[in-house]
Amino acid sequence: MQIIGRVGVTPNTSLIGAIVAMIIARIPLEIFSSFKNLERQNLLQTSVSSAGFSAANCAFLSFGIFYIMGETRFLIPMAVGVFMGVVISIQVLGNIFDSSIFPAQEAWPPGVATSNTILAGDQGGEKGKRLIQGLLTGAFASYLGLPAAGIGIVFIANIYSMVALGTGLFLRGYSTLIFSMDLGSTYIPHGIMIGAGIMALIQSIMVITKKDNNNKKSFNLTVSASRTKIILTRSILAYIICSIVLALITGVNQRMVMSKVILWIIWSTISATSTMLLVGMAAMHSGWFPAFAITTIFMTIGIFLGFDAISLAVLTGFISSVGPCFADMGYDLKSGWILRGSGEDINREIHGRKQQVISETIGALIGIGVALLSMNIYFNHNIIPPVSKVFATTVQASADTSLIGTLIIWAIPGLILQLIGGNTNMLGVLFATGLLIDNPIYGIGVLIAVIARIIFGNKFMEIRDAGLIAGDGLYGFFSTLFQAIF
Repeated sequence: MQIIGRVGVTPNTSLIGAIVAMIIARIPLEIFSSFKNLERQNLLQTSVSSAGFSAANCAFLSFGIFYIMGETRFLIPMAVGVFMGVVISIQVLGNIFDSSIFPAQEAWPPGVATSNTILAGDQGGEKGKRLIQGLLTGAFASYLGLPAAGIGIVFIANIYSMVALGTGLFLRGYSTLIFSMDLGSTYIPHGIMIGAGIMALIQSIMVITKKDNNNKKSFNLTVSASRTKIILTRSILAYIICSIVLALITGVNQRMVMSKVILWIIWSTISATSTMLLVGMAAMHSGWFPAFAITTIFMTIGIFLGFDAISLAVLTGFISSVGPCFADMGYDLKSGWILRGSGEDINREIHGRKQQVISETIGALIGIGVALLSMNIYFNHNIIPPVSKVFATTVQASADTSLIGTLIIWAIPGLILQLIGGNTNMLGVLFATGLLIDNPIYGIGVLIAVIARIIFGNKFMEIRDAGLIAGDGLYGFFSTLFQAIF
């Protein structure tokens, strides 16, 4: 919480959880001896990871919106909304992980890095050497300001997805030189994401409505398409119920006429469901999850729907709690899947996944509780997430009618690009993700790594790629922790 409040970002909680688990497993006391088991380390890592992102990315960020607006009476109701959003996301992904839309065999790069870190720490040997080489290189590169994690991800993830992400990052970073305009000051990236997001959702629906036999051609899935449809339908119903509860406990039904309240409930449900799926897909293919950007899109459209500032803040806080945990949990489940043998024993995999869902839920409850109990300590010292300030300012702004035209026009190329790439490459979503993030050096690093992978392949980077991600993540954690404290 202190890190996101002071620096504005959070470290990779999956990797931090792995380090905590590995340290505990090596404490020379009988009570900790059971943690030498890798699956137990994974469960501990999962709980630590869940507590971290639930407290910072979900709860603290949402609470900050109301504190800045001076509406602290809504903090407790918002905590209820965050709790519902996080738990639903955990349950949904826990039940559709390794389905046709979220296959376990897809990239999930930080999850690969986490599991390889745990495995190398346990096995040592050549794997350990490669991991240490990657760790040291990643940490040093991060110290120099080089995108070590992005380079490592390229050798794990879908190469077409990486080209789209890298191109988007590059164009956003150098848009002033290339287009004589700053893309970051426009809503062009948002429009592209809207179009790509709509097409991605349509493609996902098409995937899960196909016959189960067709969906299992590429991967040996443990979750059928019919089961996926049931879970997603239940999640929509759950979000409707959550939206109704939120409307009642935050007074949405008292501030707006009934037609607007119904529209708010519908938009809240659509936003939460779409955010969950889009953030999850981006995280699965690239290791990036544009939760802030996607939340901004749904929040902006909410302004044009005529919602009052408080109701819009409630909507924004609720959406913010859904996306990050869906991505982070995907990484944790990928780690567990690898540590359990990459799905070779289906019964073991399903049982282990259920245990992870329980661990994830417990961690989330602890994280949200800690955020609720300690938030005033941070707020009183003006330690507030920068993203919360952006959201609070935006929900109180008036609607700019010209913005709608920009969003509609630029949604078209985003839709077309996503259509061309298909659901497996996510070209539109990841290109838009790159456009929404101001990090040109990362884009250059990704594109150079893509060229290197095409020329040399990725065999020489096995384990080292995970080390680069882990080294970058750990250096980022300790450096931001140092900044936050001092």
